[in-house]
Amino acid sequence: MTNFINELGVIIYATLLFTPPLLFAALGSCFSEVSGVVNIGIEGMMTAGAFAGCVVAHFTGNPWIGFLCGGLAGMLFGVLHAVATVQLGADQTIAGTAINLLAPGIAIMMAYSLFNSTDTVPLPPSAKIPLLFNGAFDTSTVWGKFLKNVFTNYATTYLVFVAVAVVWFIFYKTRFGLRMRACGEHPQACETLGINVLRTRFLCVCISGFLSGLGGACMTMAITNQFRPISIVGQGFIAIAAVIFGKFKPQGALLGCLLFGLCTGLKVVFGTTPGVPMQLISMIPYVVTVIVLILFVGKSHVPAANGKPFIKAK
Repeated sequence: MTNFINELGVIIYATLLFTPPLLFAALGSCFSEVSGVVNIGIEGMMTAGAFAGCVVAHFTGNPWIGFLCGGLAGMLFGVLHAVATVQLGADQTIAGTAINLLAPGIAIMMAYSLFNSTDTVPLPPSAKIPLLFNGAFDTSTVWGKFLKNVFTNYATTYLVFVAVAVVWFIFYKTRFGLRMRACGEHPQACETLGINVLRTRFLCVCISGFLSGLGGACMTMAITNQFRPISIVGQGFIAIAAVIFGKFKPQGALLGCLLFGLCTGLKVVFGTTPGVPMQLISMIPYVVTVIVLILFVGKSHVPAANGKPFIKAK
């Protein structure tokens, strides 16, 4: 019984540890997709945030400044995606693919120029995202260890759940959220009502980039302590799969990201299990992603105008 409780606590800890990067990116994807713009450049925006956050935290010693700059770096690529797709009417899939190729290339080039390596310098503990409730529980008891595993986590873990509530409120309780969802369903009708569809979509793609950048910063400033070319590998696409699983809703994306966070956590927890190949365990998150897409992609209600360029009537 004691071993079961300990292992359960570790699994919950690992799930909560690996969920925030995915969930920040998934919330960003919700903004873009619901407004009618396909954004598969989430991966590149996360990479930009992962690099910028780690570098700024290294030079300033302030994790929150680094975290914010990670979001701004993701937003920069969001602006590029918005200009290409919303303003210029470029193919949204191709533009997103270009972001995914451009952002890692720039990050590696800048890492070489700053550190003479593809990796950044490891962050000291003082420059990482703070760990909350560390030492607040009595670990001499079984339940004390369990509570420590469940609640002792990085500040971004708690912040991302607050972000879900904020995004849900914006989506369903504000005029902006109503207009955003309308732009993804019936942009021509929105234009006749005086809603600026292009401006709404442009803003949503920028918000998408900002949240994705925060997700990338979570990865290098909390889960790890430095940027590497493999820091964001497939995380952006898993976040998009979580959005599809969650039917393009923030609360649904939360459930999807918890599922994928659990899979990643299981990969880490059972990665040293004797007799089980590490390669097989590493496949768990990606196999689950494929299964989820097969089962749910046809059942999700995709916004009617999603992926379709909007041409303003003259």
